[in-house]
Amino acid sequence: MDYIIIVAGGKGLRMGSDIPKQFLPIGGKPVLVRTIERFREYSDELQIILVLPEAQQDYWRQLCKQYHFQVQYQLANGGETRFHSVQNGLALIPDDAQGVVGVHDGVRPFPSINVISDCYETARTAKAVIPVIPVVETVRKLDLTKCQTLCEVESITVPRGDYRLVQTPQTFDIQLLKAANRQSYNDGFTDDASVVESYGHAITLVEGNRENIKITTPYDMLVAEALIDKYSALNKE
Repeated sequence: MDYIIIVAGGKGLRMGSDIPKQFLPIGGKPVLVRTIERFREYSDELQIILVLPEAQQDYWRQLCKQYHFQVQYQLANGGETRFHSVQNGLALIPDDAQGVVGVHDGVRPFPSINVISDCYETARTAKAVIPVIPVVETVRKLDLTKCQTLCEVESITVPRGDYRLVQTPQTFDIQLLKAANRQSYNDGFTDDASVVESYGHAITLVEGNRENIKITTPYDMLVAEALIDKYSALNKE
C-alpha cells in the first residue's frame, strides 16, 4: 500500500498575511485543498496523511465544511521542525507496512500526474527518489568569509548545469524512510532526501515539472492564479 504525507505548517510570514499560506484561496479553492485533490486524482487507493499544527486544525475543519471538501485522509500534528512533522506522519503508517511513501509540501498544488507517477514507480526499485528541474539562470557562489555586505562580497560564476532545483513529492520505500527518521535531528536535514542520504542511501533523480511551484510569496500567488486560468482554459477546449 502506498502513502503520501502532506506537510503544511506554514505561517504565511513571507506572504504578509494573517492567514497561513496553505489556506489562502487560488481559483476559488484553498491551496491545501488543491494539493490534496491532485494526489487523489493520481490514485483513488493512495492513503493520504495530512500534517498540520494543532493550532490550525480547527480552522482547517471550518474550511473543509465551507468548501464541501470530502477527500478522506488521516490527520497528524505538526512538529517543531519539518523532520519532526514527517516523523508524526510516519507514525500513522503501520510498522510492518510495505510500499512507497511520498512526502509533499502542502503549498505545492501543481505537481503533474506524470511526475507523481514517475516518483512512485521509480521508488519501487530505487527506494529513494526526488523530482528536480534544471537551473535556468546564471548562478554565482558567494564567499561570505571576508565581508558582510553584498556589494563587497567576492563571488564566482559556477556551471549551472551542475545544479538542480529540488521539488516534491519525494518518494521512498516505507521501511527505508521510517529507519532514516529514527536518526537524531540535525540542522542539515533540509528535506527528506537529506535525511535518507544521511542514513547512507543514495538518492535517484527524476524530471520534475516547472509548474510545481512552492507558494511562498504574493508573487507566487499571482503565478498560481495564472496556472489555474491556464488549466481551466485547457479543460474547456
